[in-house]
Amino acid sequence: MRTFFSLVASLAIAAVGAHAETYTLTLKQAVERGLTGNPEVTLAKLDELKAAQGVALAKDPFTPHVGVGSGLAYTNGMPLSIEGSAPSIIQAKATEYLFNQPQLYAVRQQREVARGAGFASAQKRDEIAWQIAGLYLDADRANRTLETARNQIGSFERVLDTIQARVDEGRELPIDVHQAKYNLTAARVRLSNIETDRDMAERNLAIALGYRAGDMVVPTATDRTPATLPPDEAAALQAALAESPELKRLQSALIAKGLEIKGVESRRLPQIDLVAQYALFGKYNDLNQYFAKFQRNNGEIGASFQLPLFASTGIKAAVAQIDTDEQHLRVELQSAKDRIAMSVHQSYVGIDRAKLGADLAKEGLELARDQLTLALEQLNDGRATLREVEQARINESEKWIAFYDAQFNQERARLDLLRQTGNLLASIQ
Repeated sequence: MRTFFSLVASLAIAAVGAHAETYTLTLKQAVERGLTGNPEVTLAKLDELKAAQGVALAKDPFTPHVGVGSGLAYTNGMPLSIEGSAPSIIQAKATEYLFNQPQLYAVRQQREVARGAGFASAQKRDEIAWQIAGLYLDADRANRTLETARNQIGSFERVLDTIQARVDEGRELPIDVHQAKYNLTAARVRLSNIETDRDMAERNLAIALGYRAGDMVVPTATDRTPATLPPDEAAALQAALAESPELKRLQSALIAKGLEIKGVESRRLPQIDLVAQYALFGKYNDLNQYFAKFQRNNGEIGASFQLPLFASTGIKAAVAQIDTDEQHLRVELQSAKDRIAMSVHQSYVGIDRAKLGADLAKEGLELARDQLTLALEQLNDGRATLREVEQARINESEKWIAFYDAQFNQERARLDLLRQTGNLLASIQ
C-alpha cells in the first residue's frame, strides 16, 4: 500500500514538473509583473476597494429609501392600526436623513479610512517591490557566480592530478594529496550550494510574481544602470519622511480618529429625518362610517425631530476610549519617524561600506589577474609549474566571486536607500 501511495505522489510531482515554465525577465519586467500578479498586492487592492465602497455605504442614509407594500387585512368593527397605518391596498413609505451630524462625520471618517487604505496599498506595493528586487538580485548573483565556481572545479582537479603525479614520483608528500582532495570536495560543495541557492531564488521569485509553484524566473544577463541617489543624508531623510506610505497611513488614521471623536460628540445635537407615506384604501368594510371624512388616496410628508437627552455619560466614555486610540496612533507615528530616520542613516552607512568593499574587491581582482598573467608567462619560460598556474587561476576565480558579491551588495544597499526615500519603483521602472 505504501508503495502505491509513493507511486501516486511521484506521478503527481512529475505532473507538476511537466507543466512548470521558465521565464526570463529583466528587473523592471519582474517588478511590473509582481505589482499585478503578487497575491499580497491583490489583497491590498481588494482592501482598498472595500474601504472605498464603505464611503457609499456611509452616505446611504442621506438618500431616499422608498418601500412599497400592502396593508390588506380583515376588519371587524372599528379598523385598528397595523404598524401605524389603517388597512390599505397599497402602502408606500420613504425615509431620508436631512440633518444627522454623527452620520455626516461617519461619512467623512470613512472617506479618510478609504484614503488610508490607499496608503496601506502603496506601502504593500513598496514592500513587494523590495522583496522582488532582493530575490532578483539573489538569483542574478547565483547565476553569475555559478560559471566561475564550475571553472574552479576544473582547476582543482588539475591541481590534484599534478600533485598525485608528483607524489607518485616521490617529489611531494602524501598529505598534499589529501589537501588537494579536500579543496576539490569543498569546491564541489560550494558549487552545489550555489546551484541550490539559485534554484530557490528563481522559484521564490516566480511565486512572488504570481506564477505557479514549480515555475522559475531567470534574470537576464544585462547590466543595470545604477539609480540616482539623493545628494546627501539630510535630503534623503526629508524625502523619506515626506513620501513614506506608512507615515501617511498613520496620519490618515489619526485624522479618522479625530472625525470619530467629533461624530460621537455630535450625538448631543438634534437629528432631523424626512418621512413620507402614502396609502390607498379600499371601499370595503365601510371605513367611511368611522372617519368624518373618508378618501381612498392618503399621504403625508414631514420631518421627524429627535433631541437626545441625558446622553452625556455614554458620550464621554466613548470619547475617552477613542482618545486612547488616538494617543496610541501618535506614539506609533513618532516611533515610525524615528525608525525611518535610523533606517536612512543605516542605509547610508551600508552604501559607504559596500562601496569600500567593491573598491577592495576590484583591486583584489586586478591583482589576481596580474598574478595569473605573470604565472602564465613564467610557465612559458619554464620558471613556473602547472600547479602554480592553476593555483593562480583558483585565486582569480575567488576574486571574481568576491567581486560579484561586492557588486550585488552595493546595488542592494543603493536600492535599500531608494526604498526608504520612496523612489524604488521609479528607479526600477
